[in-house]
Amino acid sequence: MSKKTRHEPHEEHADESWLIPYADLMTLLLALFIVLYGMSSTDAKKFEEMSQAFSSVLTGGIGVLDQNAFESNTKTNPIAKDSSEGLMKKNELMRKEQANLEALKKRLDNYIKENGLTTQLDTQLNHSRLMITISDNALFASGDAEVKPDARKLAKAISTMLEQFPDYEVVVSGHTDNIPISTSEFPSNWDLSSGRALNFMKILLLNDKLNPKMFSSTGQGEYHPVASNKTSEGRAKNRRVEVSIIRKYQEESKTGIPAINK
Repeated sequence: MSKKTRHEPHEEHADESWLIPYADLMTLLLALFIVLYGMSSTDAKKFEEMSQAFSSVLTGGIGVLDQNAFESNTKTNPIAKDSSEGLMKKNELMRKEQANLEALKKRLDNYIKENGLTTQLDTQLNHSRLMITISDNALFASGDAEVKPDARKLAKAISTMLEQFPDYEVVVSGHTDNIPISTSEFPSNWDLSSGRALNFMKILLLNDKLNPKMFSSTGQGEYHPVASNKTSEGRAKNRRVEVSIIRKYQEESKTGIPAINK
């Protein structure tokens, strides 16, 4: 009689299908960490290069101890070299511009003194422009925009001095006090200040050595006073024409935007 083989009950195996997506997920995470590490290394290098550039600007140059590092960096990084050369060139142009504007200011101041115009003209050199301020009574009759005949000599002298800056922007602006004007020719202070600026600019441009493309005129009305309009002396200072030679190379503020001086 044959013996029947007794079969032991099968042991249930756990489902391990979850291992496949888990392994894929771990692979993806590893790849992500590798990419992030590579990006962080690149950013650190860029940050170091930017730090060196800013350090050079803020200290006004390169120290003796930093010379070797700088030369090594510029040899291996042509962009840094071009940036440094551009910065040095701009600084040199700024120095030349400053010297030229200072020389022109000195000539104007001497002309003002020699012709007894110290109460009617003034010059100011700042980080954005060289500005010549002319009192309205030196140029115009009250409430009029026609330049006086004897003021043409002054305009001619200024235009001659401007010849050495043929490629600089020149802005002529007119200003009034806050006393309203209302005539058939000038309905408002806007019209009077605009007319005065335009007429004075036209006389400057009688000099054919000046480029009209570089000139513009604007009327500011009563809205940019330099003194109080509550007194007659203050109002007299506010009635003026300004001739501004705009710098090409202006120092930047902390925000990186060229500083503007009103």
